[in-house]
Amino acid sequence: MPGGRSSTKNSGKLVRQLLFYEALLHSKVHLSTPVGQQAARHHTMTHSAQESTMDRILQEISAVGRRLEEMDNSMASLTGKTKFIHLDIAGFQSRVTGLEQQVTTVEAHVASSQDRDQELLYLRNKMIYLEDRSWRDNVRVLGFPETIEGADIHSFLREMLPKLTGITFDPPLEFQRAQRLGPQEI
Repeated sequence: MPGGRSSTKNSGKLVRQLLFYEALLHSKVHLSTPVGQQAARHHTMTHSAQESTMDRILQEISAVGRRLEEMDNSMASLTGKTKFIHLDIAGFQSRVTGLEQQVTTVEAHVASSQDRDQELLYLRNKMIYLEDRSWRDNVRVLGFPETIEGADIHSFLREMLPKLTGITFDPPLEFQRAQRLGPQEI
């Protein structure tokens, strides 16, 4: 701008002089007459006041130009920072999306695990029930010497239990399974 300022100042001065001489030509006043000389003096005084006003205007325009450059620099800095913020936000969005997918996967595993836990509890309760039921009809007979039952333990128990309890069983007792708990001696 410094080179442009002096050329602007010189061109402004030249334009003012041309306008002055053109005005003199149109008014048909000559510089040799007293009216023309007075007009020339008035023009010179007015011209110096105009030049100082023009200089102030040029200084103000120059100051505005500097402020605009500062604002442009500030805007460029803000634009750069905004781009970094946008990149950070995009990174956060992708991380949040990944975390949401992981949470969805974990929730599905938790729901599946809860279903399996409920099924396991159901099966455990059923197993306990069946084990209790299997022992319900069992009879344990103690105190008989080993090998007293002979080869057929079922026949031995059908004869011995009515004698021991004093109960006549009608129909006769049925055994699904009978076994000796201790080892037999040979």
